Amino acid sequence: MYVIFYNDKPILLTDNDSIGENFKCFNCDKVSINDALNQLKNTGLKGAFFVDNDIDLLYQNFVKNFKIIEAAGGLVRNYSKELLFIFRNGVWDLPKGKVEKNESLCDAALREVEEECGIIGLQLESFFDKTYHIYEFKNQLIFKITHWFTMISNSNTKLIPQLEEGITKAVFLDAETQQDVFKNTYPNLKLLLEKYRAY
Repeated sequence: MYVIFYNDKPILLTDNDSIGENFKCFNCDKVSINDALNQLKNTGLKGAFFVDNDIDLLYQNFVKNFKIIEAAGGLVRNYSKELLFIFRNGVWDLPKGKVEKNESLCDAALREVEEECGIIGLQLESFFDKTYHIYEFKNQLIFKITHWFTMISNSNTKLIPQLEEGITKAVFLDAETQQDVFKNTYPNLKLLLEKYRAY
């Protein structure tokens, strides 16, 4: 199953047609997708879902209706097993950013974490997961795929948040303090962090 967020509400691409209450099923065509997005934005609908036995084909048919942007970021822990977070535009987030032309996903993830947090001594471990969300930019619907990698930092140098990107804090947080993050972060990151905790 794919879980995509739009206006902090989930869109599910699934082979299961028995989804929770206040979720509505839509057909996977441009008109129906736009209708789903409008209803998610302007009504009390909790979520939307699209059903097909072939989920990967469903995903391909769904995303072709959007401009796709790929990003990469890091789940960075230090030797105290604290996790690196940023505070951007009033919301807790993880360091990430757009993949540049001819740049590998791994290189983009490392570069973005370094730029947004002023961190050095990063060691990339492995690919972890993807998150998906849809947003509007200049009257165009964007489908953003973010590729997440686990990383380790052995640096004790002071972190420097990238202020020009709206980042006012870059900080390692322990498991207890991370509870505050869950009160003020994005739904797709909550899912990612829950999966990471079980990792």
